[in-house]
Amino acid sequence: MPDLSQIDQISERVDRLLVRYEELTRTNALLNQQLDTLTQERDSLKSRLNAARARIDALLERLPEDSPGATLKPAFKTTPDTAARSKA
Repeated sequence: MPDLSQIDQISERVDRLLVRYEELTRTNALLNQQLDTLTQERDSLKSRLNAARARIDALLERLPEDSPGATLKPAFKTTPDTAARSKA
């Protein structure tokens, strides 16, 4: 009878391994699906980034060239208080 018990143990172990294999196969399929989705999302974001860069480049091309005597105006007013804070 000890041989039958050993066969039963091996059989149970094989059954557990088969169940685990099926779980891993399903998990792998889900991970591959997520990878495909994320790859498509990444490609879409890259495309949007490139389009935004092209728009910015086009806007920069439309800006007038700096003339030798021209001075740049600040985008916001600086007061003595904000100037002191920016130096700190």
